[in-house]
Amino acid sequence: MDGKVIFIGGGPGDPELLTLKAYNVIKKADVIIYAGSLVNREILNSAKDDCIIKNSASMNLDDIVDLMSENVKSGKLVARVHTGDPSIYGAIGEQMELLKQRKIAFEIIPGVSSFFAAAAALEIELTLPEVSQTVIITRPEGRTPKPSKEAISKLAEHHATMCIFLGVQMIEDVVKDLLLHYKPETPVAVVQRASWPDEKIVRGTLNDISNKVQASGITKTAMIIVGDVLDTKEIKPSKLYDKKFTHEYRKGESL
Repeated sequence: MDGKVIFIGGGPGDPELLTLKAYNVIKKADVIIYAGSLVNREILNSAKDDCIIKNSASMNLDDIVDLMSENVKSGKLVARVHTGDPSIYGAIGEQMELLKQRKIAFEIIPGVSSFFAAAAALEIELTLPEVSQTVIITRPEGRTPKPSKEAISKLAEHHATMCIFLGVQMIEDVVKDLLLHYKPETPVAVVQRASWPDEKIVRGTLNDISNKVQASGITKTAMIIVGDVLDTKEIKPSKLYDKKFTHEYRKGESL
């Protein structure tokens, strides 16, 4: 049997948010390499008894790709498990490129991203009619550089809903950049470990969120969501379910 690498989105943390397709791969994988610093180990509970399970937290790129290549060439199925959805800050591009160079077959199974889990925890819709119809997914610049046009201070010009990964440890700098365009009273929420049993939520505005986050003790593994969609006092209904709105599947009622 030909071997293969399957990149899996392990979801935000709750084992039940693992897709059925990913679950089925984990059940039959011969080797599992998972991002142990972020992936909930419980999602691997269905692995078979003789499955080799490796935590990639202490491995570098060459170590990971060498391990995948060796096992695939032996006809084994390798599951490479990333947190959330692997296409967002999953660092799979470099792994796939090396696998292509070695002519190693692979595929990708998407997963539930942490920003979706954070929105669910906050009980909000990220795209409210007449409030925001755009979601910007970004991160502040740290050791990983960003194109200058993608600076948070520039993205803030759109006043869209913004989901900021990997930024809670520099919350003061993030807020400073956001305040260049958002109003000080703009609502903000920080969700740590969304969907995990120890999930923590801090709500505030750009005026006070930094102090609240510092007081909460949150320093990592958290999502920052910014925008007026967090203020749900006056939600305007969408056209989709308006009884006067006609579309392909329903004729609207006349006045």
